[in-house]
Amino acid sequence: MGQEVRSLFSREMMKRRHIAAILIGALAVALALIWWFRPSAPPAVIVSGELPAPCKDFSFEAVPYVVCEIDLRSYDIGVFHAGADGKAFGSLEKFDKAMAGEGRPVLLAMNAGMYHEDLSPVGLLVEDGREKAPLNLADCEGNFFLKPNGVFLVRKDGKAAIMETGAYASARPEVAFATQSGPILVIDGRLHPRFEENGVSRYIRNGVGVRDGDTVVLAISRSEVSLGSFARLFRDALHCPNALFFDGVVSALSNGDRMLVGGKYPAGPIVAVSAKKPVSG
Repeated sequence: MGQEVRSLFSREMMKRRHIAAILIGALAVALALIWWFRPSAPPAVIVSGELPAPCKDFSFEAVPYVVCEIDLRSYDIGVFHAGADGKAFGSLEKFDKAMAGEGRPVLLAMNAGMYHEDLSPVGLLVEDGREKAPLNLADCEGNFFLKPNGVFLVRKDGKAAIMETGAYASARPEVAFATQSGPILVIDGRLHPRFEENGVSRYIRNGVGVRDGDTVVLAISRSEVSLGSFARLFRDALHCPNALFFDGVVSALSNGDRMLVGGKYPAGPIVAVSAKKPVSG
């Protein structure tokens, strides 16, 4: 009887192992099918006719972009992060709704700098002349810290500039708005020294260039692009001697009402453009 029991036990164990193998195989097939037929991420698309007035479709080195040339004599530009409650807007969609609710609709908005998990800025943030986050001079890993990095700013006299972080720390200009990010794409007409001509790191990216004190150029790619090619866009095609990288992957653009490029991604600092307020008197 002992041998018979052992034989029955052995057959039962083999049966259970066989059933387990079938179940594991079925689960693997199911997971593979779920992965294969998963919904793809929504493409970054532009619907014809939706671009804000200062913006246009643009192509450079076979990469499509939306480029917005902002004449500061006709438009106001600022950097924003949190509402009256002190909480980060968190996304372009929430920012647009908040501005519209306050009677301050914007023509376009774009993510404008890197952020921590709690959406606080990684670097300097100045909003309406008040410093909300300090200048970050640290040396760490990641695009933000790929020196030289820099600061996009609008001075209190309304003139725009991009300054290398160390230069900003030394000069401490009086600014109305500022956001720090990195790496600098172009500095005084020279490309960032660490960029490859066309590196393997490819993402949807956005950034800002300054052509002169009165002209700010915002650009966002509609397909993946290398940092080298993105920098050349600003220097060679958009004629900006200085340009700063804002971010990649989460890059997005809205027209104050709906998303035009990218999805409902989280956002820390936000750059927004609106019609210039008429001068009273």
